[in-house]
Amino acid sequence: MYGILIMTDLVLATLVLVAAPIAGVRRARRWLYILAALVAARLAVAGLLATGGLLLADSRLVAQIPAALPPLAWAVARPGRIATHVAAAGALLSVWWLLVPFAPGDATFVVTGSAVALAAVAGLSAMIDRWRGTGSRLATMPWLAVFALVIPAVTLVISERTNSASAGAHQHGGGQVSVDQLTGPRDREPDVRFTMTAARGPVTLASGRTVEGLTFNGTAPGPELRVAKGQLVEVTLVNTDVSDGVTLHWHGVDVPNAEDGVPGVTQDAVMPGGQHVYRFVALAEGSYWYHTHRDGSENVQKGLFGALIVEDAPAGDRFERTVFTHIWPGGESASVDRDDRPAHQAVPAGREVLLRLMNSSREPQPVRVSGVPYRVVAHDGSPIEGPAPLESGTELPLAAGGRYDVAFTMPAGAVTVGSGDASLTLDPSGTAAPVTAGGGQTFDRLSYGSGAAPAAVAHQRTFDLRLDDGFGFSQGTFGWVSSSINGRLYPAVPTLEVARGDRVKIRIASRSIIDHPFHLHGHRVRVLARNGAPVTGSPWWTDTLNIGSGELYEIEFAATNPGIWMDHCHNFEHGANGMIMHVAYVGVSTPYSAAHSPE
Repeated sequence: MYGILIMTDLVLATLVLVAAPIAGVRRARRWLYILAALVAARLAVAGLLATGGLLLADSRLVAQIPAALPPLAWAVARPGRIATHVAAAGALLSVWWLLVPFAPGDATFVVTGSAVALAAVAGLSAMIDRWRGTGSRLATMPWLAVFALVIPAVTLVISERTNSASAGAHQHGGGQVSVDQLTGPRDREPDVRFTMTAARGPVTLASGRTVEGLTFNGTAPGPELRVAKGQLVEVTLVNTDVSDGVTLHWHGVDVPNAEDGVPGVTQDAVMPGGQHVYRFVALAEGSYWYHTHRDGSENVQKGLFGALIVEDAPAGDRFERTVFTHIWPGGESASVDRDDRPAHQAVPAGREVLLRLMNSSREPQPVRVSGVPYRVVAHDGSPIEGPAPLESGTELPLAAGGRYDVAFTMPAGAVTVGSGDASLTLDPSGTAAPVTAGGGQTFDRLSYGSGAAPAAVAHQRTFDLRLDDGFGFSQGTFGWVSSSINGRLYPAVPTLEVARGDRVKIRIASRSIIDHPFHLHGHRVRVLARNGAPVTGSPWWTDTLNIGSGELYEIEFAATNPGIWMDHCHNFEHGANGMIMHVAYVGVSTPYSAAHSPE
């Protein structure tokens, strides 16, 4: 519902952009009434949005609509040249503050500046009337049109300078502890060792199409790493010839900060001919994955990723398979691993099956399990309590970077996982046709499973995050980006500062029209509520929370892993555009510096 309201408001704002100049030039009651109706409709939509959480509507109610409503009320009640000009200017300002999101702390400046600008429009309109009465040629000059361009220009200059100043100052220094001291165990022999060699090389898909790829140990996805819970893991990363540099980030694994693999924050990127050693203890069983965090918007898509499975006990006779949903360079639809056409595998009837579904693409992917009832037994590496059987064909919305573990008993017939060409069909012969998806329901994590409601706890820190679309300066250019956090783009997004031992609560509201899968490094996040509705099923633990348009989530985490941690949109393109921030512990600093966005 709230996503529809976000889109409705955008449509209304577009109509205001059309109607306001016409009303200002023609000064006809009809156009004033049309403009007033559009602004009143925006007010009604904002009121409905607020029922899902005030963060969804606060900038609309505080700055956008107030810039338009009082001048329009004046113009409708006492129409005239000055009133009409001010009403048209106010309506345009209301849309401008939608298209150029501002930081919550700038609300006073925005409201005051809007009032001053409208007063200036009134004064300029009165001056033009005076000039016209005297026959001065000044009255024929396009003063109002020029003034209408001054406000956006001033706003953009301030925005660009803010972002530029932050680019040089967004460092975390001066702490008593450096991130390179926050390492995994170095005083004993590892239980298991891996060497991961990154290199350029072609990747051939099942259809025969070859893409210019990047590989770990000659394959993409990279090799599946399996370790036992509690083992000390050592991974040596070697870069053969990946010119951008490469790192390894252990997605969902709460490693020590120095092992997190974020260039410019926890290490320098490994350049061609170099290597880097990671060490961490695999503390929690589950399905995880690894990927480079250097230019991830391109290099993960090209193949620098793979699965990391932490086991508590051997699988025994159970059939297991990891299934990546991935979009390769040049492709428009998802593939299963390297299979860009329907894939097949033989599994005997009666055997227990566990599929580890992982989404390594930028966008959320709908995944269906058709042909058998199934259970979702884990989400983002965390087990789900009391998982009830789901109807065959139930759709799983899989967040970018997210994982679901699904389990079922293999029937005598076929079972298809995925959708369209991105599908894997299991059956005893390994040759059956894909099963047509049925059911039509969508899995909702909010109420799935069973478990006790979270105990009420005191939160030492509470933060509010607003995700917006709009115009801004990103990667040295100005344009439309779906990537701002509280009206700012990285590196201008303020850091969230916490202390060790804090219980932290964050409210995240998406006023964007697209999905944003948010990923906090180094911590397990517990979802408390969505749009005011509390979690009623199994406790919802996650590391990659897909926040859809019009959704407001309340989440919490325990600050028990000191460091400087990325918290960002896992749509790598959005991250590269600026949807990145940091959660930094008091007293921790970094000696590293990023030449550009770590995405």
